[in-house]
Amino acid sequence: MAKALFGSVVSPAELRVMDENAALRAKVRRLEQELTELRAQRDAVIAHELLSLTRDKAEPALA
Repeated sequence: MAKALFGSVVSPAELRVMDENAALRAKVRRLEQELTELRAQRDAVIAHELLSLTRDKAEPALA
């Protein structure tokens, strides 16, 4: 019984490492979300620029 109880005890150093891991994982998730948003913004700007270029050079349609 003592061995089973001893196995469930976590040292303070292990708790600190687990807390740091959790904080780093949360930070990675936030950075991944920010990266996704920035890529979407970049893609929207590129699409807008491409559309504006095609409008400027568009020739009138022949009827």
